[in-house]
Amino acid sequence: MDLLENYGGSDDDAEERPGSPSADAELFKLSLPVLPSAAPHVDTAGRVLLEGKAVAEAETRHYLDPKARSVQYNLPYKDMSAVVVGPAHPFQKDGLAAGLKNHRAGHVEDTHLQSYAFDEQYNTYHSMGYAAAPGSQALVGKTGAAEAGTVYGSAAKRRKTAEEKAAAGERKQRLQQEAAQQLAAGQPFTLTNRLPWAEKQAQAPELTEEQREYLAKASAEKEVAAAEDVEARGPTSFFHGKADKDYQGRSWLAPPRDKKKESDACFLPKRWIHTWSGHTKGVNAIRFIPGMGQLMLSAGLDGRVKIWDALGSYKCMRTYLGHSKGVKDINFTNDGAKFVSVGYDKNIRLWDTETGQVITTLNTGKLYFCGVFHPEADKQNVLMAGCADKKIYQFDFNTGDVEQEYNYHLGAVNTVTFIDENRRFVSSSDDKSLRVWEFGIPVQIKYVADPSMHSMPSVTPNPAGTAIICQSLDNQIVTYMTKDRFKQNRKKTFKGHNTAGYACQVNFSPDSKYVMSGDSEGRAFFWEWAQPYKVVRTVKAHEGVCIGVAWHPMESSKVATCGWDGLIKYWD
Repeated sequence: MDLLENYGGSDDDAEERPGSPSADAELFKLSLPVLPSAAPHVDTAGRVLLEGKAVAEAETRHYLDPKARSVQYNLPYKDMSAVVVGPAHPFQKDGLAAGLKNHRAGHVEDTHLQSYAFDEQYNTYHSMGYAAAPGSQALVGKTGAAEAGTVYGSAAKRRKTAEEKAAAGERKQRLQQEAAQQLAAGQPFTLTNRLPWAEKQAQAPELTEEQREYLAKASAEKEVAAAEDVEARGPTSFFHGKADKDYQGRSWLAPPRDKKKESDACFLPKRWIHTWSGHTKGVNAIRFIPGMGQLMLSAGLDGRVKIWDALGSYKCMRTYLGHSKGVKDINFTNDGAKFVSVGYDKNIRLWDTETGQVITTLNTGKLYFCGVFHPEADKQNVLMAGCADKKIYQFDFNTGDVEQEYNYHLGAVNTVTFIDENRRFVSSSDDKSLRVWEFGIPVQIKYVADPSMHSMPSVTPNPAGTAIICQSLDNQIVTYMTKDRFKQNRKKTFKGHNTAGYACQVNFSPDSKYVMSGDSEGRAFFWEWAQPYKVVRTVKAHEGVCIGVAWHPMESSKVATCGWDGLIKYWD
């Protein structure tokens, strides 16, 4: 009992020992305010702190390319020693097991298809560029065109909803009301409702490279066989266009009605815009059809004459096969409905340009080098032909007879050119001379010859008819004035090109501002008529000889060139 009395309570101790540690702790607890916790519970397992944010540890890993030889940043050891992840490579040791391979590229699974389904998808892929993958609904190839269906049938058409049907009906009714109002007001009728197939266009499957080669080879063999049998079967022609008449009944030969001359002033061409290739050998001459120049005629050393579209599609429209050897010269009549071809097979043929039929054939057993129609409209049946027997023959195509012979030259006659309002003509020959004749009178009225002169195988008059330019084989172009007195203008001599040994064609621009000529090295030269001493432009046109040049009569900046590489090039 004495011990119990000596034992004091907690209150007594606190009162008796106010400075004890236990009393101070109790007082500190009682003095702190109790605040509720508003932060949610966050699970930080597997997360690290990166730039003040808790991110997954996997996002901080840097996966290194196993083939990398250098690293531009520091990597932790655990990243550098990490295993290589990704798909297995069939060509590497860690790829697909060799026992599972059944193809050189890996493992190929078998899929069972009916023969009809396989043929459908196979032909669809090679025709339209897409097909359904085996065993799934996925598409392979050009998936954007999948709405067209397959080659065996079109895709299922989705039915219209009630709202779409109602909107289409309202639109049709509104268009009918507008058309009725226009007719009531006296306005002309306009098409307001187009049928569903109006906007559709026929899509032809693209030919493969093998098919194109086969068609080109077959076409070439067909033309070669026809050329070999010209003498046996006679002349023929092939039309390459879609139709010989359009929907209005106009011939393919008719010029476009909306085409107008671009400018009276001509400009030098700067770039190469098109190439015509169809002759198997060199091209000897090119001529634009008179008037609009919508077609261009070419004579080839393969015995073919081709006519090309020069304004729209640039396609070959017709091929004329009438010579067993190369064609030397071609020329149109004034209206372009006919043309004459002079060949090395000693034949002169008059062709119908549109139908490709031969109207008249002249064969005297002699070789002719040129054939020119009389420029007068009432004398389009008269042909002046320069012959290798040193004579000029005047033919009448209506009768096929020789009306006149002009016999003064001492060598083969190369050119015949009409001057002085078509009352006279000039002839050039291998005898290195020029002779002036009155038409219809077989006596020369002027003889031009000089020891320094060379043969002139190409002669062209200017558009005004006051001068002619002659391609001299001493690498220069000489000029002769023809208006009052026939004489040489020595101030108009054009030099700088190389034509020795080649009959390169010379020509004028339609405004007579420029003179142009081919070259034995495949170049086309341009001079200004006012400054003949200066070459204003040179174009590398062909690999071989550039034998012919022609300026388009309507498009003031376009020029065609032909060469012995078998190509015709168009420049703008």
